Amino acid sequence: MPQPAQLTRAEFREIKWDENQNVSETGKKVPVQFNPQTLKVTFSNQLTGGDQSGGAGKQFVGKGSTKLSLELWFDVTIPWKGKVGSQDPMGDVRNLTREVVYFITPQKDGDKLIPPGLRFVWGSFLFEGIVESMDESLEFFSEEGKPLRSKIALNVAQQEIQFKFNEPKGNNGEAPVGTQPMEQARQGDTVQDMAARSGRPNDWKGIAEANNIENPRQLKPGTLMNVNLPSATRGLF
Repeated sequence: MPQPAQLTRAEFREIKWDENQNVSETGKKVPVQFNPQTLKVTFSNQLTGGDQSGGAGKQFVGKGSTKLSLELWFDVTIPWKGKVGSQDPMGDVRNLTREVVYFITPQKDGDKLIPPGLRFVWGSFLFEGIVESMDESLEFFSEEGKPLRSKIALNVAQQEIQFKFNEPKGNNGEAPVGTQPMEQARQGDTVQDMAARSGRPNDWKGIAEANNIENPRQLKPGTLMNVNLPSATRGLF
């Protein structure tokens, strides 16, 4: 008999950024009990000016941010194979939600305390950032006063314009076309600067060609580029 299709569950994964802003997973993974109904992604730019006499326009100052907002439900009265924490089906729901609260709790990193990096993955959706805020609403209490159901409202922020896909690797090990993350040019950036930050300082010519950049030494702040494209086979500069 054919097996029923397995529901793809959203998952939280702890990540770290190295000094070159490369991302790696630490191994901690937390599946959600119920997938969110909606995901809200907000893009914003930092602007200055616009209030001077004479109607001067606002200026982009080279900084952008992206925020993910979502709601999650947890309920210990409903059987769930992937649950964590208490094995008591009528236990305190916070035994489940504490695994999510972990991502807003500062952890010791050397001599500093910083919140963990978070990678949220659900099907083709991927978002990386730091948990900015979290609200937990407890409801449906047992006779013993234990909260059995919880709603968590989560806001995750990234200090760059971020648009990423989560897709399996292709046959050649490269991510499929159109699924690579886009990087945002900062104030004063050149293609060489962006290539160096991505760990490919010698590939700047190919990156510029692949992104149709006519002048690699003069990038407009906020320009989105794919710095992970294969190197071009012919140089233009």
